[in-house]
Amino acid sequence: MSRRTTAPRGRRGRRGVVRNVPLRTHWLLLTVLVLTLAGALLIQGYTQHMFGIGDDAAGSGGGAAGRVPAAVAHGGPVIDSAVTPARTARPAARTLALTFDDGPDPRWTPQILDVLRRHHVHATFFVVGTEVAAHPALVRQILADGNEIGIHTFTHADLGTIPGWQRSLELREAQLALAGATGKTSSLLRPPYSSVNGALDDRDWDAVTTAGGDGYLTVLTTQDSQDWQRPGVDAIVANATPHGSAGQILLMHDGGGDRSQTVAALDRLLPQLTARGFRFATVGDAVGIPQAMRPASAGDHRLGYALIGTLDASAWVLRVLGWLLLAAGVLAVLRAAAVVTAARRHVRRRGRGWGAPVVEPVSVIVPAYNESAGIEAAVRSLLASDHPVEVVVVDDGSTDGTAELVESLRLPGVRVIRQANAGKPAALNTGIAAASFDLLVMVDGDTVFEPDAVRALVQPFADPRVGAVSGNAKVVNRGGLLGRWQHIEYVVGFNLDRRLFDLGQCMPTVPGAVGAFRRSALLRVGGVSDETLAEDTDLTMALCRDGWRVVYEEGAVAWTEAPASLGALWRQRYRWCYGTLQAMWKHRGALVSRGAAGKLGRRGLLYLLLFQVLLPLIAPVVDVFAVYGLVFLDPWRILGLWLGFLALQAAMGAYAFRLDGEPRGPLWTLPLQQFVYRQLMYLVVIQSVATALAGSRLRWQRMERYGTLTVPAGPSATAAPAQDDRAAAPDLAEAWLEEVRGAADPEGVRYLGTGRTPGLYGEPDAPGPHAPAPAPYGHGAAPYGKF
Repeated sequence: MSRRTTAPRGRRGRRGVVRNVPLRTHWLLLTVLVLTLAGALLIQGYTQHMFGIGDDAAGSGGGAAGRVPAAVAHGGPVIDSAVTPARTARPAARTLALTFDDGPDPRWTPQILDVLRRHHVHATFFVVGTEVAAHPALVRQILADGNEIGIHTFTHADLGTIPGWQRSLELREAQLALAGATGKTSSLLRPPYSSVNGALDDRDWDAVTTAGGDGYLTVLTTQDSQDWQRPGVDAIVANATPHGSAGQILLMHDGGGDRSQTVAALDRLLPQLTARGFRFATVGDAVGIPQAMRPASAGDHRLGYALIGTLDASAWVLRVLGWLLLAAGVLAVLRAAAVVTAARRHVRRRGRGWGAPVVEPVSVIVPAYNESAGIEAAVRSLLASDHPVEVVVVDDGSTDGTAELVESLRLPGVRVIRQANAGKPAALNTGIAAASFDLLVMVDGDTVFEPDAVRALVQPFADPRVGAVSGNAKVVNRGGLLGRWQHIEYVVGFNLDRRLFDLGQCMPTVPGAVGAFRRSALLRVGGVSDETLAEDTDLTMALCRDGWRVVYEEGAVAWTEAPASLGALWRQRYRWCYGTLQAMWKHRGALVSRGAAGKLGRRGLLYLLLFQVLLPLIAPVVDVFAVYGLVFLDPWRILGLWLGFLALQAAMGAYAFRLDGEPRGPLWTLPLQQFVYRQLMYLVVIQSVATALAGSRLRWQRMERYGTLTVPAGPSATAAPAQDDRAAAPDLAEAWLEEVRGAADPEGVRYLGTGRTPGLYGEPDAPGPHAPAPAPYGHGAAPYGKF
């Protein structure tokens, strides 16, 4: 078989082409989504919560009335304020104009319409714009029955107490809602909380004159049934019955609350007044207004239709947000309960030994790319271990003198292997090939070990079922808010989540900063793969699927540098999150597997999906709804819910800190963390998911080193013999090492330094699954350490 000699433009496979393009579109879409969401919430907040239908007495008069013309104060209930002087009109004798406010209501309006049809009576319905938008078919039914419609503002706002621009908005939006629902407009207006002419004050009069300038006739009342107080059917009938023969405009309600008494009273009132010789009419018919309703213009009809659609969409968005908020709350509580319960059980098992003490030497592999700032501290800390070690530093094409620095130290038991830059997985595989011992510790070049960390890390290997061990990584540069926030995240992640994974036998990640592996386990899964950007997660999942136990040892403590700027943190977490998504997709088959693989799939992968993908994706809903609630809902209730959510996180953090023996001082920064750090983490997940869905290839991004690492104090230990002292190496390690050094591919090309480690890929006699050899870098793979 011939080797391909030309590099394709994209790496083709079962999933098609992997595109290497910068992502721009998804941020544009996210911006549009955020703006749309904000608009929808503002619309819902204004239409549903800024105002509301209340008792008619809430806004009745009481102020100065010096500007109200006497002809209006003592005139008829229908006012034309567009002319000077203003004119009024009243119904003819024995004419009663039935009016209904605050609807349409999907329960009570149809019942009132049934009563009117049964008695062959028509009425005028003063509708609220938001209710029209919510029930357009009901408004059309009102007109189809021969009734008349007037405007009762858009949100039932008190026109006398709001500024002029808002008055115009209330009337205009109500009119558009009516036009969109029916194709008609109305010139009749009843201001909310209005009553009789004599109750008008100066503010009310300003609203009436403004409405008159917009072409509205203001319709007040002369007879109030007071059904909004629900005084009983008899009382409503009595209040609605005229005491003489003068024409009346009767106020009743078909919305705004329980109107069962209104329906019953209306059914009794109509035949009684008919028997007394009263004629029932709409307001327009009662006072002789020609064409109180007119066809809407084509533009208003389209705008009204769009307004109704927008209100429907915003209501749907709010419902979805409500469900997402509930889901976020349930997930947060479930996670808290799961990790705390598991941690308590894990702690109770702490005293159980793994078996006979593990004393055999360990090979520590340190992949290094431009690690000169911290490599000396890392190597010296490893040599200070109280367990025998050899240290293999694999310089992956560094340009800052990393290899030269380590060589200049002339430390016993430390070897430096140089290779062309080929990526972290290739560097690890090179180190595995060169290691002398069967137990391997992999450590990043920005990490220092506690003196007893290696010994603690390898003790679980006394159990032959254990294939890998995760240690306990701590943040060394924890000063400042960003450092404290990452410190909190590390402590919670390692002391709660990892205990849960250990207990459930579904550990998804042995971190690159501090992890140990059994070499035979690595052989079975084909070594470290370069198919994802989270090689540690990919490797750990492969071990779990192969039947190996992966455990957590909290006593194996290592100190690592965390990003010291938001930009560096973004790049690191973006790579981590994207790589984790890749690994989850790669190992998705575990979801339907049995045994150990099934535990990883149905426990570990589902946990990651729920709590590290879905929960961060929907968690911003909590913050968005909090802002919405503070502006439009009860702020104290919303504040209480937010504080409850924060208290849950604080309780988890406090428990994790207690388990880890850490002082709890940094937890005071948790409230501030919600406003910056959490938002950044949410965006990282959103960006990663968008990148994955778009099929784009993310490049390796190396974190900036700050040189804050120091060697922890501890007893000096005797390092294991260097590679050249073969007599000290176990026979198995020696044989394997010799096999590795003599390996070559069929074309005679040695694997060392190419990203394809001999002895790890495709041996016919190796047990377990075999991974195919990865493509050399430059054929679609992403080199570690290159931007």
